[in-house]
Amino acid sequence: MPATVAEAIEAATARYVEKNPKSKPVFEKAKASLPGGNTRTLLYTAPFPIIIHKGEGHKLIDEDGNVYQDFVGEMTAGLFGHSHPRLQEAIISAVKSVGLSLGATNPYEQRYAELICSRFDIDRMRFTNSGTEANLHCLAAARRYTNRRKIMVFRGGYHGSVLSFPSNVSPNNVDLGDWVLVQYNDPDGVKKAFSENKDIAAVIVEAMQGNGAIPATVEFLKTIRAETTKAGAVFIIDEVVTSRLSPGGLRKLLGIEPDLITLGKYLGGGMPFGAFGGRADIMSVYDPSVAGSLTHNGTFQNNTIMLNAGYVGMSEVYTADAVELLNNRGEHMRRKLAEVFKGTKFCVTGRGSLMCVHVTNTGMQPSQMTCKDAIIAVDALDLRKLFWLDLLDAGFWVQPRGSIALNLQIPDEAIKEFIDATARFCDKYRALIALPGAS
Repeated sequence: MPATVAEAIEAATARYVEKNPKSKPVFEKAKASLPGGNTRTLLYTAPFPIIIHKGEGHKLIDEDGNVYQDFVGEMTAGLFGHSHPRLQEAIISAVKSVGLSLGATNPYEQRYAELICSRFDIDRMRFTNSGTEANLHCLAAARRYTNRRKIMVFRGGYHGSVLSFPSNVSPNNVDLGDWVLVQYNDPDGVKKAFSENKDIAAVIVEAMQGNGAIPATVEFLKTIRAETTKAGAVFIIDEVVTSRLSPGGLRKLLGIEPDLITLGKYLGGGMPFGAFGGRADIMSVYDPSVAGSLTHNGTFQNNTIMLNAGYVGMSEVYTADAVELLNNRGEHMRRKLAEVFKGTKFCVTGRGSLMCVHVTNTGMQPSQMTCKDAIIAVDALDLRKLFWLDLLDAGFWVQPRGSIALNLQIPDEAIKEFIDATARFCDKYRALIALPGAS
């Protein structure tokens, strides 16, 4: 048994390299045409990423034939698994009977928009190609509606690749100014920011931050609702990730009513998807029949494949009953993981079918994880890497940052096997991960 975490990681990395001889040359070849051999930063891992060849059901198969049970779920977008039969039928049918890229208004956009408006209780909506686009256009709507520029955002927030606020404004953000940055889950900070800034156009917030699965408190969200109403600002809840947590999204579960919401990920039925919507008066800034309205174009935002796959996914597969079942299974998994982690530096946060495994040098508990900054200060990055390598070796596809998203094709047995593998990890490395004084 390794005496130190460094020794344990060295041994686990050696197993990783030995088990994946075909992935490395594919990665090396990719460097000739992709910077760093990569086109999606989050998926880069050292010493090289495992190259996944295909997916079937809830499993992934890599270039070497290793099979993994997928607990990443394409960062929540892979809700339906990798080969759901009904979605396969919908996609093939759309290709054969409808056609691709019609370049015209089609009946499928109205059909799916009507379903989304009903499901999420919003007046009007528009489609986009991604959650990032949805958030960008949503903020543009708020700015036009209020005739203001400033947007309140929160530390640790992520609203897309060019709308990211890990601890400050990311250098590649679409704007480097016009942001009012406040600590997440800090109602007093929200009040103070409004008192100091009289020209805030909107507040955009995740009701559970995707980066770390940190839930917002109801008090925090209610404070935002009260302050935006008082100031005449637009309240936006980013539900790109969390809309899957109840039939009407997380905001309905919490009893919070924003002015606008943004959607994305799984709602495309496996296809690229984004949408934003809410109050009719705000959304009217995009009404093309009105002179001077904002333009909102995008070649693929009413594409027939997404509109048909998404509609089938939401009307036939991810029904209200399916939502409840999947999220109850997630709650069960999180409770079991919490039991396994007792007495160690590990814990798990989240809600329903979305969660994140954390490990800190102090053994911080979920109730203490109210913002990302609190976690970063004591994050045990070495132990987190060891957990990732160990679970991969055991046949579970997981992310180095610990994010877990269940998909509909994961059987209960796979969840049990994941919990058992986690228990074996804790037993194996007990001397390295135990809290002082823990039995």
